[in-house]
Amino acid sequence: MTETKNALPMEKQDNQQVTDIVPGFSSLQGFELAQRAAKLLAQSSLVPKEYQGNLPNCVIALNMATRMNADPLMVMQNLYIVNGRPGWSSQFLISTFNTSGKFSALRYEWVGEEGKDSWGCRAWAIEKATGQKLVGATVTIGLAKKEGWYNKNGSKWQTMPEQMLMYRAASWFIRAYAPELAMGMHTVEELGDIVDLEPEDYEVKVEQEIKENANKEMIDIEPEQVNEDTTSRAKPAKEQQKEKEKTVKDNPTQQEVQQSKQQTLFEGPGF
Repeated sequence: MTETKNALPMEKQDNQQVTDIVPGFSSLQGFELAQRAAKLLAQSSLVPKEYQGNLPNCVIALNMATRMNADPLMVMQNLYIVNGRPGWSSQFLISTFNTSGKFSALRYEWVGEEGKDSWGCRAWAIEKATGQKLVGATVTIGLAKKEGWYNKNGSKWQTMPEQMLMYRAASWFIRAYAPELAMGMHTVEELGDIVDLEPEDYEVKVEQEIKENANKEMIDIEPEQVNEDTTSRAKPAKEQQKEKEKTVKDNPTQQEVQQSKQQTLFEGPGF
């Protein structure tokens, strides 16, 4: 009987499903775990500055890492803010697609002639579940010029067109066939092409410049002139008396000069 009673609790424990707590917003325990993990990451100097000392940003990054089944630090290192909008780096998005297990590695097909507007490429991959070849939209230099990406200030389309063609073709393919990986966000390169900065975003305000340069001017202060009377008062009485006697000896009065002359006459030789 005793063995039977002891076996029952063991059977109940084996039948119970043990679920791991995942950091995120799905449960109270998960949210508390996310806050503890975010506090640890926010104190690290290895995370980007947008996350250092910022618990809310760290919690959001942890939630996104959980949904993507990715490393939190990797998500933080590859999530950028362009004019207030978050975006992935193209390398991170491509690597996430290649390691998802649902598709083969991403590959590219080139079209047109290099150096002309017809030059471009499209991304493709094999879906493992069906064996079907999936082909993405074609991106060309002519398309980049029509969309205004090519002639933007600081655009990489003119300096590294081949890389930009592959990045754009890959991001379009992933959003078409695996949108859950991109989570509805664009890449940094796309945001740089479609987001236009307003004048107030880069114009230096006069009032702001005045505030920043306040208390930075060098003020020339002339040294105070030393008053002789003040200096003489500060000296002891004996020193003052000696200075007076020396002054009298060095600068005799007119009466003393006449007396000296008369004395010289009376004290001449023969008297």
